[in-house]
Amino acid sequence: MYGMTACHPTLPFGSKVRVVNRSNHHSVIVRITDRGDLVGEGRIIDLSYAAAHKLGMTWDGLAKVDLEVLSIGKGTTDSRR
Repeated sequence: MYGMTACHPTLPFGSKVRVVNRSNHHSVIVRITDRGDLVGEGRIIDLSYAAAHKLGMTWDGLAKVDLEVLSIGKGTTDSRR
């Protein structure tokens, strides 16, 4: 919850991603540590509370963001783990 982490449906665990809030241009770097079926919900990433707070989106819960993959992790891409 308080780490700079995120959930992504396909990126390997350990990948680092820069997330930029389009409305205020705040950005954070997060590490992918979890999976989730976000596509059906129209989302591309699920951020920890700490990351969402730094992006200024904790009140809204959702925001339009841009993602930049900084490094690909060596962890699994298997969604069953």
